[in-house]
Amino acid sequence: MQSQDRLKGISPFVATAEHGSFTAAAAYLHLTPSAVSKSIARLEARLGSLLFERTTRSLTLTDAGQAFYETCTRVLNELLEAESVLAAQRTMPSGRLRIAVPHTFGRMRVMPLLTPFCQQNPDIQLNLAFSDRFVDVFEEGVDIAIRIGGPTAYPPSLAWRYLGDEQLIFCAAPHYLAQHGTPQDLDALNEHRAIVYDRVDGSASPWRLPLPDGRTVTRNVSHRMALGDGEAQMMAVSAGLGVAQMATWMIEKQLRRGELVQILPELTVSGLPLCLVWPRRKQLTPKVNALLNTLEALRIA
Repeated sequence: MQSQDRLKGISPFVATAEHGSFTAAAAYLHLTPSAVSKSIARLEARLGSLLFERTTRSLTLTDAGQAFYETCTRVLNELLEAESVLAAQRTMPSGRLRIAVPHTFGRMRVMPLLTPFCQQNPDIQLNLAFSDRFVDVFEEGVDIAIRIGGPTAYPPSLAWRYLGDEQLIFCAAPHYLAQHGTPQDLDALNEHRAIVYDRVDGSASPWRLPLPDGRTVTRNVSHRMALGDGEAQMMAVSAGLGVAQMATWMIEKQLRRGELVQILPELTVSGLPLCLVWPRRKQLTPKVNALLNTLEALRIA
């Protein structure tokens, strides 16, 4: 069967499902009720499934009809979006964009980029979801997700862009070091009060340490505090409550202002990878392309 033959009857079927009768669908499509009814009958015969339960007073979708309707509407919406890309030649992106970002990274690094992006693209309606859990972009209707960590390869249905690995350093407040001393090696560091990140599963994040051959190992440490929020961890370290291993993207301003200082720079290691992930079918749309270009500024050198 030719591919174009498979599209016959789709528009009458969707219109009937959405308008509730052959007559209403016919008026919407500028056809006769008989033409709509015959088109759907031919579609049912070709599919070998009954799509509507018909009575003298009502017309309702069968279970098979409901499943087919959901597939048809998704495909038609994708076709409409593709046509808008190829035919409209818009100079300004528009439409709804749903983005999923990690809590702290989203507030500290993504929001400063999105503010001018929204000012430059007033026809985009932005929906920004903050969550540290794994987000399924298909199940949750996400256009672009920012992931820290996760797999090193993605399925063909997902497009992704690697933005680099975060850098992890040990740091403390100057007044804490003035009171407790600056550690000169790992053994001395182990004697200090550790402030660690409390992960989603309730376990404390271990320290990552470099080996002479370039590999890294993890080591659980005795800690004074475990905080489930990166900004809270940064505030505790800045207040002089202990030392921490933190990503440089989170504390770059504090380092620049001297509120935090790096200790034992030879123990700097690469952390988790940062990636942009999106459904591959959305790559051509102007709104997605525009936002991907904006988020390129998140790239870690």
